[in-house]
Amino acid sequence: MKSYDVVALGELLIDFTENGVSGQGNPIYEANPGGAPCNVLAMLNKAGRKTAFIGKVGQDIFGNRLKATLDGVGIDTSNLIIDEEARTTLAFVETFPDGDRDFSFYRNPGADMMLRKEDVHENLIRDTKIFHFGTLSMTHDGVREATKYAIGLAKESGAVISFDPNLRPPLWKTLDDAKVQVSYGLSKCDVLKISDNEIQWFTGEEDYDAGIAKLRSEYDIPLILLSMGRDGSRAYYKDLRVEAKPFLQESTIETTGAGDTFGACCLHFVLKYGLDALDVEKLSEMLTFANAAASIVTTRKGALRVMPEVEEVEAFLESRA
Repeated sequence: MKSYDVVALGELLIDFTENGVSGQGNPIYEANPGGAPCNVLAMLNKAGRKTAFIGKVGQDIFGNRLKATLDGVGIDTSNLIIDEEARTTLAFVETFPDGDRDFSFYRNPGADMMLRKEDVHENLIRDTKIFHFGTLSMTHDGVREATKYAIGLAKESGAVISFDPNLRPPLWKTLDDAKVQVSYGLSKCDVLKISDNEIQWFTGEEDYDAGIAKLRSEYDIPLILLSMGRDGSRAYYKDLRVEAKPFLQESTIETTGAGDTFGACCLHFVLKYGLDALDVEKLSEMLTFANAAASIVTTRKGALRVMPEVEEVEAFLESRA
């Protein structure tokens, strides 16, 4: 028996999100703890799963607050390293009227980029059922080596490999470099969570089904989860294609963390049912719950600290039945 349900590696940072204007008319930014891997872990903790994070933050105000935040939500921080030299990465998030976002990163370098192979606790990875990663830990050589080393350890130990490309174009020298690393992730994962715009970008196909078919012709990925924002989500498993409707709300204020919440809920169901015997009923249950949880998060600022309880998601689903 393994001690951890999910261990994730990657970025932990501060998302500065707009929160009104000052008396002088200047935008006010709220410092929200963020980073996709830890958003995923935070939701999994709400679902009663045991999680741990591997990464680096700076020895600064934000790094110390981030560690305290992870400790507060119950994520194991034994492999969160405090870097004495590099500063904690910052992201400024601009939210558009339709809820979509644009990012400006302060990360040259940021502490999350400074994770190295020798920093990774081998025993932690060997002791998890699922290992989760994205591409922000693959933008530069040193942290990329650490990520690939961790993936190798996880595969050796029989863990399910979960991958979310989480494409952020400003962080790459070129998008061709990004495609190379996304391709590597696709070649290693058992569960892929990918967004509508990412599948179009990677495959060149406008139609989502055509894009997924092209992906599956090149990579052997047992479960592919496609998030489509206000159009809902789909799961592709063996010869099954299951779709679930979205839960749109008038009180939506931003989409930060919605995809991470969705992906985390899907991993919760993978832990519940396994990857070998999924069917239409289980996949529908998975997607419906994940869509509901993601919808709730869109009504809140930030993500990591405001993930919904399972009971809250269930009550929300009952109210929409």
